[in-house]
Amino acid sequence: MGRKVHPMGFRLGIIRDWQARWYADKHYADFLQEDLKIRRAIRSKYTEAGISLVEIDRQANEVSTTIHTARPGIVIGRGGQRVDEVRTELEKLIGKRVRLNIREIQQPELDAYLVARTIADQIEHRIAYRRAMKQAMFRTMQAGAKGIKVHLAGRLGGAEIARRQMMHQGQVPLHTIRADIDYGFTEAHTTLGRIGVKVWVYKGDILPEPKEAEIEETPAEAVSAPAAASAVVEEKDVTAQAGEISKEP
Repeated sequence: MGRKVHPMGFRLGIIRDWQARWYADKHYADFLQEDLKIRRAIRSKYTEAGISLVEIDRQANEVSTTIHTARPGIVIGRGGQRVDEVRTELEKLIGKRVRLNIREIQQPELDAYLVARTIADQIEHRIAYRRAMKQAMFRTMQAGAKGIKVHLAGRLGGAEIARRQMMHQGQVPLHTIRADIDYGFTEAHTTLGRIGVKVWVYKGDILPEPKEAEIEETPAEAVSAPAAASAVVEEKDVTAQAGEISKEP
């Protein structure tokens, strides 16, 4: 099951949320194609901005798009000029009003897609794939991850026959639903062909918030028993003091 189940889809509705949040009764296929067009246009426009995720919300005739990027300055541009250009292009593309939101990724080393993209860029620049994998894994573990797994497939090192190479460090519990595992996939386009790069990053467990403890009312019998015991002790102390007084001349 671990090889066939997508790590993100496996946890949807439990610890993960959907990347597109809308409901369509009749125009599901049209909205789906619009989402794909929006994502392709944004990624083609910002190839060097380190965009990891594009979330889409639909409200009436407005499409709200949230871009998660490691370099918000490149996406925004000077005075927000580039954002306005992209918004205009997207509105022409789908024929609806578009609202763009930019969110910065605080730790790119813990984002699986950005780690995979870094490895793919190094392979495209003819850096040894083993070195690229080890460097990416070291940076991710230094950033505070509990585990990482990297998987490469293709004509590695210029070999005539495609093969696979996998490295992992720490723990990556794929079947634990509460485990916060980020997954990313991308491709390195080389002169000899494409090399697929998959990355799993384990950040820790997401546990449910503890419920407020219900205040249990103590029964009357439980209260009366200690009170009766204390009354008996007080009577013994009084009688002992009376005996001591009577012995004195």
